[in-house]
Amino acid sequence: MQALLNKTKGDRWIWLIIILLSLISVMAVYSATGTLAYKKGEAVEKLLLTKHLIFVLMGIGMIYIAHLLDYRYYAGISKILMIVTIPLLVYTLIFGTNLNDASRWVKIPVIGLTFQTSDLAKLALITFLARMLTKKQENIKNVRESFIPIMGSVCVVFVLIALANLSTALMLFGVSILLLIIGRISIKQIAIVCAGGFVLLLFVFFLGPRRKTYMSRINTFMHPEMQHSDKTFQADQAKIALATGGVFGKGPGNSTQRNFLPHPYSDFIFAIIIEEWGTVGGIVIMILYLVLLYRCIKIVTRAPKAFGALLAAGLSFSLTIQAFANMAVAVGLGPVTGVPLPLVSMGGTSMIFTSVAFGIILSVSRDVEENAGVVSKEEKDKVKNKVIVGEIPAFG
Repeated sequence: MQALLNKTKGDRWIWLIIILLSLISVMAVYSATGTLAYKKGEAVEKLLLTKHLIFVLMGIGMIYIAHLLDYRYYAGISKILMIVTIPLLVYTLIFGTNLNDASRWVKIPVIGLTFQTSDLAKLALITFLARMLTKKQENIKNVRESFIPIMGSVCVVFVLIALANLSTALMLFGVSILLLIIGRISIKQIAIVCAGGFVLLLFVFFLGPRRKTYMSRINTFMHPEMQHSDKTFQADQAKIALATGGVFGKGPGNSTQRNFLPHPYSDFIFAIIIEEWGTVGGIVIMILYLVLLYRCIKIVTRAPKAFGALLAAGLSFSLTIQAFANMAVAVGLGPVTGVPLPLVSMGGTSMIFTSVAFGIILSVSRDVEENAGVVSKEEKDKVKNKVIVGEIPAFG
């Protein structure tokens, strides 16, 4: 055990946030899955232990393994991921498993589990963008050599995800724009990207296969008073959970809205947390993600290599934007989407890919620490040599 702890490197605050979010996840999902267990005729403990708890432990294991691997290896892995991801997204659109009126999942043969291909696509695109922006820095202003290859990958992935999952595609597009800014792409080119993204958005929104679903959600959000109660049901139940939670909540396990919300253990888990732990509990969750973003920004500013900085920036932006998008939906500040709360919501593939993202960030952090240690040692050796030759008086 001590040997394992000795090998655990990276930002200690991020490790603490991971542990806290994992514990919150187990407690919140344990409470929120009561109704689901009842419908399936299983004990809550069995449902939790056989699924969510195993994935939480697997996730922590993935974080540990990913953080031990030098983050530079992910540059090579990103090419393989992109080669696999694009055909997989196409396959998902055509042959994917339909859940909640959307083809977002692919069933894994033999074991029968399903996974959401957009989770893999997010990780693939961010790592690939970080690699491309680093590789093209010498010619970053060149449209043909840098801009077109970089934006080609962004646009293809955006469209393929947006056709089945617009909210995830928009968040990923936003993260890509932030990476382009950090990667020194010119403002003029970024403006062109945004204009092109807007055109693609209009195409997906008005001509895509899920256009009716997207328009319905926007109309429901903008004009809830004009909608039927069945269309605003999820949002209404979430608001009831928020209102009855008060400042300190009803207490762990005492939620009543988990019996009415369709997905209290995933999409609306933040509403259940506030109902049981109150506004105070909700603020604590928000602070944890803000501290995560702050610690990641510190890693970005201290990273010795451009690839590490871009990688940590992209993944941290992706995690925090997704977290606040989920919370915004739960409190009624955005239309209903299927975005989980990172490291908290129940969901196997989401938990695994989120954990890998955390592991990569910690890998960059580990490299920052090791480089800082080398610099510190070199400085000490220089001072020691100067003392020996009499350049600096040795006190004490």
